[in-house]
Amino acid sequence: MASLKSALRTAQHVRTATRGALLWGYEQRLAREVGEHGKLPRHLGLILDGNRRFAKAAGLQREMGHSFGADKAHEVLQWCLELGIPSATIWVLSTDNGGRDPEELAHILGLLEREARQLSVDPRIHGNRVRVRAIGQHDNFPPNVLAALNNLEESTAHYDGMRLNIAVGYGGREEITDAVQSYLRGQAAAGKSLTEVAQAITPDDIGAHLYAADQPDPDFIIRTSGEIRLSGFMLWQSVYSEFYFCDVYWPGFRRVDFLRALRDFQGRDRRFGK
Repeated sequence: MASLKSALRTAQHVRTATRGALLWGYEQRLAREVGEHGKLPRHLGLILDGNRRFAKAAGLQREMGHSFGADKAHEVLQWCLELGIPSATIWVLSTDNGGRDPEELAHILGLLEREARQLSVDPRIHGNRVRVRAIGQHDNFPPNVLAALNNLEESTAHYDGMRLNIAVGYGGREEITDAVQSYLRGQAAAGKSLTEVAQAITPDDIGAHLYAADQPDPDFIIRTSGEIRLSGFMLWQSVYSEFYFCDVYWPGFRRVDFLRALRDFQGRDRRFGK
């Protein structure tokens, strides 16, 4: 009986090792295909969804899902740097999330502060001259979180490499509202009447006042967790974006999933509404 159990364990180890080797080989092939094709998003949007469900499925406290999700964001940043993706926006916390359980929200904000402080001294950020910006509405954030975000932005403000936007306290409708208000304030300061503004306003006027107006619109947006909706992510900018919805929860998002998504993007014919 003991020898049978030993044989079964050995067979299990062999199967696991074989699956791992096959997955590794598949990932390497995908990486070659993506690299050889050459077409990559100029601006990649990432909706990081499924942290709580990941924790529940694994029998963990929900806060652990957010912690694993934060670690995953570090991995994905590395993948973007390796491929040379020029710009990325990751959606970490929405305006709708403000109504969550206070303990959970405090944990998320604590993670945000920790990650901002780590990124401000991360050799990858400085070595690759990554410029980081926090976009969204942050007025209600605790002072320590605001200080960490401000320090991260200031320490990378002079860089000319990859652009990384961290969308926190972010909502697409709120961004458009802020953009319109900013434009109107500028016109009022210039002495324009409401009638003059209404007659002259264009979509470009609003677009110029969005949070990341100096970057191209996202051409590819990935959402994890299997949910097939944007939930307000970059509503104005995503009018011609390509979308990819991945079934895996964010903390379980693998490099092979990332490469599959990019290969899918490379196979699409973008027509921009024509």
